[in-house]
Amino acid sequence: MEQFEKEKVELQKGVDECRKKLSECQKKMKEVALKEGTDAQKLQSDIEQLKKEEKTWKRKEDDLRKKEKNMPWNVDTLSKEGFSKSVFNVKPENKEDTEEQKEQKHKTFVEKNVKQLKHFGMLHRWDDSQKYLSDNPHLVCEETANYLVIWCIDLEVEEKHALMEQVAHQTIVMQFILELAKSLKVDPRACFRQFFTKIKTADQQYMDAFNDELEAFKGRVRERAKVRIEKAMKEYEEEERKKRLGPGGLDPVDVYESLPPELQKCFDTKDIQMLQDTISTMEPTEAKHYMKQCVDSGLWVPNAQVGGSEGNGTEVEGQDGEPVYEEAKKDNRETS
Repeated sequence: MEQFEKEKVELQKGVDECRKKLSECQKKMKEVALKEGTDAQKLQSDIEQLKKEEKTWKRKEDDLRKKEKNMPWNVDTLSKEGFSKSVFNVKPENKEDTEEQKEQKHKTFVEKNVKQLKHFGMLHRWDDSQKYLSDNPHLVCEETANYLVIWCIDLEVEEKHALMEQVAHQTIVMQFILELAKSLKVDPRACFRQFFTKIKTADQQYMDAFNDELEAFKGRVRERAKVRIEKAMKEYEEEERKKRLGPGGLDPVDVYESLPPELQKCFDTKDIQMLQDTISTMEPTEAKHYMKQCVDSGLWVPNAQVGGSEGNGTEVEGQDGEPVYEEAKKDNRETS
């Protein structure tokens, strides 16, 4: 930084000296404008040369400005006259919190500031964001960034895509401030104004970096939302499957799909005679296997009182004449 300031001083000195000489030559040129001779020609030559030098100094001045814009942020580049470096309070080395402590800290912070967090997430303009953080400096912290990330994923899951992109912008704003604070080793509240000063006057290269990070973040949010939706669907399907399980712990859907086509047709048509005829053509062992699966899955219920007053079902026998199963009662779940 010291070397850079030295270059600026030397450059300014060179520019001033060149302009002074040019001004003097132009003044003398006016004095001899009506005269002929070598003096006028020499002055004209000097003026042309000084104009070339002035252009050269101008290019150097532009290069130096570009160099200053692209310099990495640190305490020296951010501190200007009238703004003491001492305002940056270096964070003490604190012991790392446990995951449980972090979770509780985040929960407490959100419960206390949820309205303010949502308000910040909905802001659009740089000036509005800066003013709101100036009025609410306690929001400039890791917990705010974490809340905004979770909110973005929630919005994407709810298919509120435009709103997600808005909140994503504010999330990256907060993350850039936190990264700046980390690089300077200061409290984020001490440098968020410098971030907004930088971003509002940034060149195209810096804005491209900000926008690239924003697009990458939105992509990560969409992926996380997709994973969350898939997980929720799997959990729902598993719950539904457990509800369907029969007395033997089998899923009637899985059992139905494992049956031979001719048995599936019997279930589809609910034709008991067709089912009895189909069973009679099978090997006894095979028929018992399929019928046991039907019973264990709840597709069919054994008749415990065959021939009794409550024996309303229809009994199906295998080739050896042994009862295999009975039609399930109507209140049992049927496979369509």
